Amino acid sequence: MMIEARGLVRTFKTRRGPVEAVQGVDLAVADGEIVGFLGPNGAGKTTTMRMLATLIQPTSGTATVAGCDLAKDPVGVRRRIGYVPQSGSTLPEAIAGDEVVDHARLYGVPKAEAAARGQRLFEELDLPGLWRRQCKTLSGGQRRRLDIVMGLIHEPKLIFLDEPTTGLDPQARANLWEHIRGLRARGATIFITTHYLDEADALCDRILVIDQGKIVGSGTPEELKQQVSGDGVRLDLADAANAPAVSKIVAELDGAVAIEADGATVNFRIPRGGSVLPGLLRSIDAQGIELEGVEVHRPTLDDVFLTMTGRSLRDEEATA
Repeated sequence: MMIEARGLVRTFKTRRGPVEAVQGVDLAVADGEIVGFLGPNGAGKTTTMRMLATLIQPTSGTATVAGCDLAKDPVGVRRRIGYVPQSGSTLPEAIAGDEVVDHARLYGVPKAEAAARGQRLFEELDLPGLWRRQCKTLSGGQRRRLDIVMGLIHEPKLIFLDEPTTGLDPQARANLWEHIRGLRARGATIFITTHYLDEADALCDRILVIDQGKIVGSGTPEELKQQVSGDGVRLDLADAANAPAVSKIVAELDGAVAIEADGATVNFRIPRGGSVLPGLLRSIDAQGIELEGVEVHRPTLDDVFLTMTGRSLRDEEATA
């Protein structure tokens, strides 16, 4: 295992008393996996990642990271990992290329090799021509990609990426996805937090969901989606006054759950939504009720997140 943690706890002292940000987290990440770590703001994602990266000490619990004991050999952990934090890690007045080379030298990479690696990464991450630019003159997306270069420059086998695509445009995000896949193809293990569910769905072999400091779900994206009860169905009514009657018809369907009427809209979940729809529409039509629209959608990771935490990650993204 590249990461194996048992009972990780982190308690912070505040004026109001101790706050347990992480409450006994167990997790395992195999060599070569891309694992997504999802959770609401304040759920303990970054705190857990910072513990595993040796940036803060666990209050209790044990972990082995990249073959080194987190408590007994933190220096060994640091030598073997790359870490890209949410906030920038470059000095505004520094020259971008110098920052990259200096960072690599801290890991024992020779200067000439560090420059060659860095310039290659600049090309791969769409930073051509910026090697001699001051960091403060780069755009937000360029600075974010520079952070990622610095996390990769020493070619670590385990890479922690904390919200790596925040601030990137769609093209840059897609480019980074391909680069992450390429890192895995070369044997790297990726542990990533993200608020973008399409990112987690597209990239991750497995997903861990944390809420209130505890792991509340884990599995492949498809396995997690299968835990949600059926397909989502939305019925848009021509007259909101008919919502109670339609809700009653839906309630008589075998397996219908989470029935909710909101104005002229009735939402519910049911297994095999597409197959039950024809009979449902006939029943609604038989009562002379007019519909303006019908939608059926397969479970998404946002549905998973809502089921497990009671909150939508889209809402969290908007406030992040």
